[in-house]
Amino acid sequence: MNPLKRWLAVASLIAASSSVCSAAAAPHTNARGTLLPLYPAGTTEPLGVPESRDTTENGEVLIYDVSEPTLEAFRPAPGTGNGTAVIVVPGGGFVALGYEHGGTEVARALAQHGVTAFVLKHRTLRSGNGPMRIPDVHMAEMELVMSRAKSGEPLEMPRFAGEPNAIKDGERAMSIVRQRAQEWGVDPQRIGVLGFSSGAYLAADLAIGPQTTRPDFVGLIYGGLRTPVPSDASPAFIAGAADDAYQPNDPILIYQAWQKAGVAAELHVYERGGHGFSLRPQGTTSDEWFSHFVNWMRLHQWTGQARGPLVKD
Repeated sequence: MNPLKRWLAVASLIAASSSVCSAAAAPHTNARGTLLPLYPAGTTEPLGVPESRDTTENGEVLIYDVSEPTLEAFRPAPGTGNGTAVIVVPGGGFVALGYEHGGTEVARALAQHGVTAFVLKHRTLRSGNGPMRIPDVHMAEMELVMSRAKSGEPLEMPRFAGEPNAIKDGERAMSIVRQRAQEWGVDPQRIGVLGFSSGAYLAADLAIGPQTTRPDFVGLIYGGLRTPVPSDASPAFIAGAADDAYQPNDPILIYQAWQKAGVAAELHVYERGGHGFSLRPQGTTSDEWFSHFVNWMRLHQWTGQARGPLVKD
């Protein structure tokens, strides 16, 4: 592929995708939400460069060079919580995080439905020096993503370079929310993870990972296949678009893997929507993904009253 075309394709994907606590430092509240560090200060390996943020033309905030991961909590209005929690994981190829469109905006929408929502800012790779800060290792990964979209091979993407640390952070986030569930008015058996693009890869990793940190359900939004899927994997809501230029076949592959394992799953493949649809309307049927996700949670009674007494808001 022509180097310029290759760079433009990778850059466009990042931009589209970017649509135990007591031992940690004390959380602080800002105008957005309550920030909770995942680890005590200074215990994660630094990248050697400061965390930074860029704002794109469409208002998305891209966060790069994350060494100190956090959860940002968005609680429902007092008296409206339903006992369910969802950890939202933005996309960005494990190089950046599209923190607003695939993060805080979704968390606020969930809170309006009575869900206690958290946005996971997991660790990323160290960014590169060129435009969009894409490191060489991720450029190579995206070449495989793009060739796979055309050939169908390999069936499953190898783990991305930034994926292992992100998995550790996702497991840590699940542990924190479960440990502090009563404090937040959450049923510890109704904690889900909703991921977008690379965030959906992470959600799938957690869904098939260790039982101690496995979510009770997951939402996999234009994500990729992860296997093997055990028979007790998390139930999954799977959504993507037929015109996704990068992962057009993965929603069906994920659904088939869940079905083969005998695990509950619901699949939505929208005719149009591309890679990176969010809550912002595009005039396509993919605009309905959020209402479909909420209705799926209601079907499984994850938005009803929790089992057992809960702390009131």
